[in-house]
Amino acid sequence: MMQKRIVIVGGGAFGMDLAWALEKKADVTLIEQRSHFVHTPAMVSAVLDPSLLDLALIPYDNALNHGKIVRGRATRIDGSGVDLADGSGLSADFIVVATGSAYPTPFKAKGDDIDGLRAINERTHKAVLDAKTIAIVGAGAVGIELAGEIAYAMPDKKIAIVSSQTTLFPDLPPKFGRELLRKLKEIDVEVILGQKAENLAHLDMPYAGTLTLSNGRNIKADLIFPVIGARANSQILSSLPGVRIGRSNRVKVDPWLRPSELPNVFAAGDVVDTGDPMTISSASRQSHWLKKALLQVTTGKPVRTLKPYKPWKIAPIGIPLGPKKGNSYIFMTFGDRVTSLLKGRLFLGHKNKAFGRIVSERDESSYKYQKSSLGANK
Repeated sequence: MMQKRIVIVGGGAFGMDLAWALEKKADVTLIEQRSHFVHTPAMVSAVLDPSLLDLALIPYDNALNHGKIVRGRATRIDGSGVDLADGSGLSADFIVVATGSAYPTPFKAKGDDIDGLRAINERTHKAVLDAKTIAIVGAGAVGIELAGEIAYAMPDKKIAIVSSQTTLFPDLPPKFGRELLRKLKEIDVEVILGQKAENLAHLDMPYAGTLTLSNGRNIKADLIFPVIGARANSQILSSLPGVRIGRSNRVKVDPWLRPSELPNVFAAGDVVDTGDPMTISSASRQSHWLKKALLQVTTGKPVRTLKPYKPWKIAPIGIPLGPKKGNSYIFMTFGDRVTSLLKGRLFLGHKNKAFGRIVSERDESSYKYQKSSLGANK
């Protein structure tokens, strides 16, 4: 019996996880425009230690053992396959769109520009070293984690976080945000809530300048990080019949993660609006469901007979403030010790091995902050 052809558009964390799970059981082809996988959990730390990029940017060359990876940009999807920008096409029985989201550099690459990501990381690292005052606009996971990393490694910096929201992480139980706010104050990070930055000069990269807040206050900073949220890369889905695009460019899906009237096209991860946030833990829940669903539909089982996907009621999350502090939520709020165990390690050696990349014994061990190499004096 011939294996069903599954084409996955997007080789981020979701796409790779799905490809690894299915490549022995189906004819899997993954389309990815970048030369390297970007291990996003390491990119905040890489601002402080650029040497991490050698492990955080992982070539796709040996990522799959049975499936295929096609380097290219998908431009069109229909019920029979996917067209690429170079004029070629791939036929498919099932298509999964996992194109992820865009975010300001240096935390994600622009398009396929890995060299540009390396360059802006280098410039940003130097700018952090030179800066005396740093403003972070946005108090989500990246903004809070960035503040904690800088405050731990370089406690001489004056750091302010600006958020238009009146509390931290309002979608989580109040204790989570209250405890994080207290811990940020303990490490001398100023948190300005309920104020909007009215004059951001750039939304996609750090810069120096003066912020004007909605209350009229001006904050002059040697370095301003705009981290006000991700936007889904949903362009390739926008022309499909019946597609509905909502907030942050995320696409609505039916109970079986299908974004359109095409019954064999699925979408998941940051690109879809299921009620889940744009987090790795949310994507892993969708991936777990979709792996099982695709294995069943490839044997001929109708999609509508499958148990529908159910999003998280409250998705788990971990917010470290350097290697020793932070909060996590896993059905309840946990503090420093659990967060350090869960998020204080980046598992770069493990991730590189998964991609078939040989690393040294030193690199194989999970990275931990080395404060001496970052100039911390605590």
